[in-house]
Amino acid sequence: MTVLVARSQTREGAAAFEAGIAEARLRNEDVVVFDLAEADAGTASFPQEVQGAAITYRSPREYSRDAAGELLDLAQEIDPSVIVIGLRHRSPVGKLLLGSAAQQILLEAHAPVLAVKAAPAA
Repeated sequence: MTVLVARSQTREGAAAFEAGIAEARLRNEDVVVFDLAEADAGTASFPQEVQGAAITYRSPREYSRDAAGELLDLAQEIDPSVIVIGLRHRSPVGKLLLGSAAQQILLEAHAPVLAVKAAPAA
């Protein structure tokens, strides 16, 4: 089995990555990182192993507008034991106008979803 982690270049993305590594070590599983920040940069410089967990990377298509949908498609493909995502606080108006990728993942994923928040800024 595999732990699927959605990562971005935000504090929430970093928290999701750290939680995903911890979850993979706990479960003795590999990690697939769906790297939102590196859609067009390639992954040659990323570590292939962290704290004993083997890591592979996947990116959304370069011009995709629906990264949450692509993450869900990937989850269908690899059948992870858990999906790890980062959450951030949004205003009620922001939720109403923009929707929520996290909400879409939570509601549509066929695997359990671990949602993590970043530590408060110092």
